[in-house]
Amino acid sequence: QGRGSAANSAVCYALGITEVDPARMNMLFERFISKERNEPPDIDVDFEHQRREEVIQYLYRKYGRHRAALAATVICYRPKSALRDIGRALGLDPQQAERLSRNLAWWDDRARLPQRLREAGFDPASPVIQRLLDLAGTLIGFPRHLSQHVGGFVIARDRLSRLAPIENAAMAERSIIQWDKDDLDALGLLKVDVLALGMLSAIRRALDLVGERRAVRFTMSDVPPEDPAVYEMIRRADTMGVFQIESRAQMSMLPRLAPTNFYDLVIEVAIVRPGPIQGGMVHPYLRRRQGLEPATYPSDAVREVLSRTLGVPIFQEQVMQLAVVAAGFTPGEADQLRRSMAAWRRKGGLEHFQERLIRGMSERGYERAFAERIYQQILGFGEYGFPESHSASFALLVYVSAWIKHHEPAAFLAALLNSQPMGFYAPSQLVQDAHRHGVQVLAADVMTSQRDCRLEESAEPVVRLGLRMVQGLSQAGAERIVAARRERRFESVDDLARRAALNRHDLKRLAAAGALASLAGHRREAYWDVAAIEAGRHLLRDAPIPESRPVLAAPTEGENLIADYASLGLTLGRHPLALLRSRLARLRFASAEAIRGMPHGRRTRAAGIVTGRQRPDTASGVVFVTLEDETGYVNVVVWRDLGERQHRELLGSRLMGVEGVLEREGEVVHLVARRLMDHSGLLGKLAPAMASRDFH
Repeated sequence: QGRGSAANSAVCYALGITEVDPARMNMLFERFISKERNEPPDIDVDFEHQRREEVIQYLYRKYGRHRAALAATVICYRPKSALRDIGRALGLDPQQAERLSRNLAWWDDRARLPQRLREAGFDPASPVIQRLLDLAGTLIGFPRHLSQHVGGFVIARDRLSRLAPIENAAMAERSIIQWDKDDLDALGLLKVDVLALGMLSAIRRALDLVGERRAVRFTMSDVPPEDPAVYEMIRRADTMGVFQIESRAQMSMLPRLAPTNFYDLVIEVAIVRPGPIQGGMVHPYLRRRQGLEPATYPSDAVREVLSRTLGVPIFQEQVMQLAVVAAGFTPGEADQLRRSMAAWRRKGGLEHFQERLIRGMSERGYERAFAERIYQQILGFGEYGFPESHSASFALLVYVSAWIKHHEPAAFLAALLNSQPMGFYAPSQLVQDAHRHGVQVLAADVMTSQRDCRLEESAEPVVRLGLRMVQGLSQAGAERIVAARRERRFESVDDLARRAALNRHDLKRLAAAGALASLAGHRREAYWDVAAIEAGRHLLRDAPIPESRPVLAAPTEGENLIADYASLGLTLGRHPLALLRSRLARLRFASAEAIRGMPHGRRTRAAGIVTGRQRPDTASGVVFVTLEDETGYVNVVVWRDLGERQHRELLGSRLMGVEGVLEREGEVVHLVARRLMDHSGLLGKLAPAMASRDFH
């Protein structure tokens, strides 16, 4: 799907490059192309992330490896990698080096290294450690190695090797240029972005599943627009797995902004961004939307530009239009302003626009305070401002994925699982959320599962986990199982091993995941049957000798839980904290469900598995932690000072206890932490499998 400024173009829409009709939106064509820019229009196209390699190989076939290559990106040393590499060079024990780097957060800078070393049990006064700190501090920011750019593709008219140094990539059938995108821009080489979007894969898979179930072809254009039930779900922030609005920040914003139509989603996508936040645009917009303050406009011309966002400039196009109608810029000059906005943090160059903007507004009767405020908002946008056309393209995917989640939750789950890795949430959280929405999920089974997760018909569609969910099972092995079963059903584990030509590794992976239950029984019986299989050719392979199986006790619920997470990354049984609830209750930890019903200002304690940590650059050092238990989620706010004091608990806890004060604003509930506790020991052998997904 096309996005970005291409959504301003009716031609791109008519050709099917973009999905958003520019006639329905207030688009600015100069954002797409202008004569002052003197270059071709910039058309961004996202491809399904699991099919991106097909597009890359198509480009290589069309233009030849001698004319096309991927751009490089320079990976520079950060504190963790600098300590690890220098530690290795100085002869530190690998376990010591690992302990050193593990105690660092991704946001730590070089000034915090001595403190982190002390916390990890090292003496910063030691000569070896002092040398380590000195060398690591020197190395931070220095280039470490070249990697492949996420999507930048360079295409030349003739041999690319005459223009730039090229090397073979680590991946087969790929070439990369040893320069990054800034080098290529400086040289004026044509770069095409081959971008990938996981949600496109998930939506296509979900619509295919819906179409199969309804026995009709079902596409994005068949999704009914403006469904009130979908918006009601979005306003509740019931959006786990939904494109763009599944993050903590977005979920907190949804009940406040309370979207009721598509354009509200366009604003939602754009407003929870560093640009509007740093430009001071979020709170004024929310106050005006909630009727707490009036929307004011210094002129009718400004009203025409800003009325759709209640007088607050949220989109890049609005800044460009303001420059035209209020300061006398030509549309092309306004686009130059937009390009300077995108680069000023790295290169500067906005100063001459400041004088021109303020002088132009003053000459047209606008107060200097208004002009200064607009300029400060432009600075806040920096390189993070969203074009309205880009937001509209993304908002369409928001609505479609939300519609599927609401009306076809089983297909939504199956599609998300088949499209992993993607998004904020691991498969375990997606399955737990689906359970809470009434979706039945069946275990992976060699007798019924395809390679992908799929729907099975009953009164309501249920999700059957695919063999792809079995960690460590080879793709070829899974495909042979499905192909052999298509000929006839398996009669035993030995029959499965012979006809699907499975090696011992694949058989053990299936046994560990409980995927042999239909043939062998519980996990211990499955392991016994696998152990009895002789690999390779032997005289009696096709004439097995029947042997009696010993009586093996079934695993306990806790043992099955540990095996589930180790082999699948999730469980279809009870949530781990359901087994620990009585112990947590004795420690006075309330459940997520109980916390949701508590009043503002209540002091309480929560405990849950850490599913994610976020530390946005715009949050002044605040870390947002999400805890999960058997009843739902608790959103925890950890202020900078507490995070510094309890650094190890914040970063190291798999099962975190939090004591704090509840903050409630309507439906938005946060627990502001006063103390953190690491109760990971209660998880026992399950703890290593409880890795969180952490984000900047």
